[in-house]
Amino acid sequence: MARPEKIAEVEAIAERMQKAQSMILADFSGCTVEQMTAFRVNCRANAVDCRVVKNRLARIAADNSELEVMKDHLKGPTAIIFGLESQVDAAKITAEFVKANEQMQIKGGVLDGAFLDVEEVMALSKTPSMDELIAKMMGSINSPASGLVGTINGVAGKLCRAIDAVAKQKAETAA
Repeated sequence: MARPEKIAEVEAIAERMQKAQSMILADFSGCTVEQMTAFRVNCRANAVDCRVVKNRLARIAADNSELEVMKDHLKGPTAIIFGLESQVDAAKITAEFVKANEQMQIKGGVLDGAFLDVEEVMALSKTPSMDELIAKMMGSINSPASGLVGTINGVAGKLCRAIDAVAKQKAETAA
């Protein structure tokens, strides 16, 4: 008979899995408490949730969430990093931490129900975020308008200078 607190934990994990846009699985063995605390603080600051869960409970939650693809990778010490607001943020934060702290190793990830290996997670971490893509698109949209305004101002400025030169020349010949 399952204990009520374990049932509640499985339901909480399954709910988090369903809400997450992406998940990264990482082996955190070898990391100090200070390193993990700093990692979790960074995660929270970027709307990413890092949870260390029992693998057995995570497997049950994965079954409940129809994410069987990750069950084989829930072995050993595992932290699940949930990207709640972006598909890219969890991978970016984890990849940056792994580069600075070699004790943590990425096991893989889940994106749109498909399992990602380590190379795919690293490639995902290099993808621009939605905000960066929007800023680039707005810059591209704004660029032709800025160029047009510059061209019109240049032509109008040259016309004003030409009229001013002709007026000065006529004033000199009249005097």
